[in-house]
Amino acid sequence: MDFQETKMQLKLTDNKLPFGTLLLIAPFFFWGTAMVAMKGVIPNTTPLFMAGVRILPAGILLLLVAALQGRKQPESWKGWLWISIFALVDGALFQGFLAEGLVRTGAGLGSVTIDSQPLAVAILCLWLFQERIGLWGWLGLAVGVFGISLIGLPDEWILGLFSPETVEVSAGVGQLFDSGEWLMLLASLSMAVGTVLVRWVCKYADPVVATAWHMIIGGLPLFALSAGFESGQWVNMDLSGWVAMGYSTVFGSAIAYGLFFYFASRGSLTSLSALTFLTPIFALFFGNLFLGEVLSSLQSVGVGLTLVSIYLINQRDVLADKFSFNREGEEEKLLRKSENKAAQIPLEVGVTELEG
Repeated sequence: MDFQETKMQLKLTDNKLPFGTLLLIAPFFFWGTAMVAMKGVIPNTTPLFMAGVRILPAGILLLLVAALQGRKQPESWKGWLWISIFALVDGALFQGFLAEGLVRTGAGLGSVTIDSQPLAVAILCLWLFQERIGLWGWLGLAVGVFGISLIGLPDEWILGLFSPETVEVSAGVGQLFDSGEWLMLLASLSMAVGTVLVRWVCKYADPVVATAWHMIIGGLPLFALSAGFESGQWVNMDLSGWVAMGYSTVFGSAIAYGLFFYFASRGSLTSLSALTFLTPIFALFFGNLFLGEVLSSLQSVGVGLTLVSIYLINQRDVLADKFSFNREGEEEKLLRKSENKAAQIPLEVGVTELEG
């Protein structure tokens, strides 16, 4: 499915949204650039404090918007229970792992790793809901696993496959557990579980209200852990640091989530999610531009493979339908040819008998 088709499905061509195309890509732009902003401010603050500042105020802003729109608050204990579980997994754990991972890895590389979560979502949906993955989905999973391995595993391990005698396993294991990419993978898994949890959350609560409350509730343990285990959270913060934090909160969380759910309510969520691959592209570009981040050759290959895998996972149904249609067309042509040949056989036999 191309960009224009996605745009049409999301009904952005009416006059009420003159900047529809820009608004469509805005959430993914904000998520990608927020990663760069957070990475830039990390040296002057602490990760858990930054994670809490990013989501709790954003949740309050989104809750105010939901109130202005007249959206209902959760009314049952089941709704609050599912929101609390959602907050723990997709709020506290996801943002905590993300912030801690940013300390040890780049913004662009971290964004690519996190946006590999459709791979985990596909497996969880297959296991929990028996959703069909299909040939293209399994191909995307295989490509994704290989791409993530190139990103997350030490280069020495990958290159050592071609010369095993040069590999220092003990050093590699230490490097592995100190790697920010693995914390990003944990963040990705938390986000994937949170995505699956939304199916139950939305049974008992409005999705926008639930998103707002999950950011508020999820931010509380982050602040508590920061108060207990971190120090000097804002001592070294200057004006540019607070501006970066504010950008991540307002644009990277509140506005990005608000636009995302606005478009999701007007069109196909599957079509919208197909644009997820734009997030790491923005993060990689601006990470290189503002932070001078450079990937190794193997990590660059891994990034490319991961983006391909995300596309295959998101578009597996479209690809299956497209190639199934082409295959059916070829089969129909072959059937017509065989029917024509079969119709000619009796005629040839008849002529032979008359000549005899």
